[in-house]
Amino acid sequence: MDLPDDLELPLASGEPYWYWLGGRPAMDFVNTLRERWWRRVETLVTPADLTCWLERANLLPPGSDARPSTAQLRDARRLRESIDVAVAALTSGEAVEPEALATIDAWMPCAVTRQTLARDADGSPVLHPATPVDPFRHALGTLALDAARMLGTDQRSRVRICASDTCSARFYDRSPTSARQWCSMRGCGNVAKARRHRARVRRS
Repeated sequence: MDLPDDLELPLASGEPYWYWLGGRPAMDFVNTLRERWWRRVETLVTPADLTCWLERANLLPPGSDARPSTAQLRDARRLRESIDVAVAALTSGEAVEPEALATIDAWMPCAVTRQTLARDADGSPVLHPATPVDPFRHALGTLALDAARMLGTDQRSRVRICASDTCSARFYDRSPTSARQWCSMRGCGNVAKARRHRARVRRS
């Protein structure tokens, strides 16, 4: 999905340019770097952007106290790019770089939360997940775990990159036939159909 050609870069904040067509959190996360085929537009511009994106992805509670540092923002981008390295390799039939897998693997333990026993409203004991000690690291760990489940199981056969030459969106194909080509039929799919129609008209 295209961005305006006259977009002023770098962005002050990437929030207006997030989209949620990836089919799962790990793919939506990878798509926070837009236009990988051209300008490579960063939409996780600031630590505040990262917090907001994680809240929108339901990986942090709204109004979270998580305030990642600039260094942690770099760590998040490194995880994102490691996931993308694996996605790109799978879609092109190449071996995945070990360093990318190691980065994803290193984050996975952060997804684990301990259990806690507490009283329910009526005084009954209830076992439920405890609040993570570090919600930010837990959120990134959850993204890493989602990526690992996608990349490290048979689910990898549904990893896709949009077929449009002017789109770099990554997505997880949840279609029944596993034959989806476009990040969005209403976006890139319709554009491709219109181009094919114009080409047929010119030939005739």
